[in-house]
Amino acid sequence: MNKPNIIFYFSDQQRADSAGCYGQKLPVTPNLDAMAQEGTLFENAFTCQPVCGPMRACLQSGVYASQNGCYRNDIALPTDTKGIAHYLTEAGYDTAYIGKWHLASDKNHRLATKPTPKERRGGYDYWRAADILEFTSHGYNGYVFDENNQRIDFKGYRADNINDFAIEYVKKPHDKPFFMFVSQLEPHHQNDRLRFESPKGLKNKFKNYEVPGDLVGTLGDWRLQMPSYLACCNSVDTNFGKLIQALKDEGLYDNTVIIYTSDHGCHFRTRNLEYKRSCHDGSTKVPLVITGGAFTGGGRVSDLVSLIDLPATVLDIAGAEIPEHFMGKSLTDKKGHDSVFMQISESQIGRAVRTDKWKYSVAAKNADKAFADRYTEDCLYDLEKDPYEKNNLISAPEYKEIRAELRKILLEYMVKAGEPVLDIVEKEK
Repeated sequence: MNKPNIIFYFSDQQRADSAGCYGQKLPVTPNLDAMAQEGTLFENAFTCQPVCGPMRACLQSGVYASQNGCYRNDIALPTDTKGIAHYLTEAGYDTAYIGKWHLASDKNHRLATKPTPKERRGGYDYWRAADILEFTSHGYNGYVFDENNQRIDFKGYRADNINDFAIEYVKKPHDKPFFMFVSQLEPHHQNDRLRFESPKGLKNKFKNYEVPGDLVGTLGDWRLQMPSYLACCNSVDTNFGKLIQALKDEGLYDNTVIIYTSDHGCHFRTRNLEYKRSCHDGSTKVPLVITGGAFTGGGRVSDLVSLIDLPATVLDIAGAEIPEHFMGKSLTDKKGHDSVFMQISESQIGRAVRTDKWKYSVAAKNADKAFADRYTEDCLYDLEKDPYEKNNLISAPEYKEIRAELRKILLEYMVKAGEPVLDIVEKEK
């Protein structure tokens, strides 16, 4: 295999269980399911930051949000950040970014609906993107910008158009291997309309869904939104299949590694007033399927993995050296971790650690800081007995030793992620 092309296909706010290869019974993701049969599926993949902008910053920088500074939305990725596109350029790759960026705007640079200056594009050369795509488009119709800051208007369904830009890039002549990051907005809800904007007429195909276990007996808005949500997931998958076919038509598929994942899940306002921003699996567990190269025929991997592992994985696939400061590990060996770490922002300053058996989280109320001086224990779930996280054991005295053990693991992660020495106190009874 020559130095491979690499495609990172990124949905937004997609629960793992929306995909057939993760247990969904309706035909939502036939193309991803086929890829999972061919490649490697990571059964237990988790975001390290269940908020759009911060998670994207982690993927571009290779470090946690507390380290790159983008701990909440509306904080731009620092322009001096050396990101994966820079490293890949040095490794001989052309780089392309398509879709939602969400890393250029801050209080001094309001770029949501404006072109993203070159110095704020994370090192990518080819550009068909908008900083905040949900502000430049709705489910139908909108615009992005190119690398020359020229506006490109599009008509029709948004996910179709973003994918068409990706196919257009694939069909260009290439004299070097390429890395293309395709960032779809779907199935994220349309913020200004408070709904999931699926292709017209498609949601009826998914009205007879099975309620995910974590949503059973809860409030939230999933009863209203789930058919449209699954239809949005299906639209992303349909387009993903078109891109795979384009790679085959161009003779590129056999020399391309494809990574499919999402920035975070969606708990449909059952854990807070948001769709994410919580430590629960509905918010943090995402699909992760990789095929090509070392991942072909890898089967199903049950180890815990984190999205913070993907920057190192991308560089390893490209044959580039992985920087020592990157916080994740390459997944090319198809091995994960005993635990994964998560930072939560905007709803709280939260930190969590997840093992196969336990979920333990702490929180501070002031949600507008990178980290807190003091955290209070917030959640403890026995995931073997309570996989849907219905019974919070944080105040149960019989789990004091378990809490102490998990607290130690969590503190080690927090220190590695740049937090100062801090205090975690028990939740008041």
